[in-house]
Amino acid sequence: MSAASALGDSYCSLAWGRRLAREAGPAVAAGVLSGADDGLDPAEQALARWARTMTRRPSSTEDDDLQPLRESGFDDGQIFALTVFVGLRLAFAFVNGALGARPDAELVALLPPAVRNAVTFGRPAVAAQPGAAAPRRTRRAGRTSVVLAPTQLTHK
Repeated sequence: MSAASALGDSYCSLAWGRRLAREAGPAVAAGVLSGADDGLDPAEQALARWARTMTRRPSSTEDDDLQPLRESGFDDGQIFALTVFVGLRLAFAFVNGALGARPDAELVALLPPAVRNAVTFGRPAVAAQPGAAAPRRTRRAGRTSVVLAPTQLTHK
């Protein structure tokens, strides 16, 4: 999420902001989206900083940039895996951005106000379509999922 917000990707920032808000609370999620990591533990803060660093200046990172991760207990294999994960998430965000993906109104409607208000960047949400069915929530293995009808997809 810190990488998505550093990139200026509203869609991924809102989607991941919603997940973090469920786990850590809306204020923490809004803070991370805004670049304030106070609500995170030290290891999470190091991860958020690394994700922002590799997003903003991937070709000029140095060994010193990795030191906070090492001090938080991550070994080189874990740092590699985290870096690959963030890189793949960024690739996904680039594809969505290049194709003009915009957050859908249904996602925005499910967000806590603090998360919604923290995302002041990127593409605006698609307006709700008149007569569109409301999103349906399902519970599966302790997780809530939102199921949208095919007519609610925002990609055309």
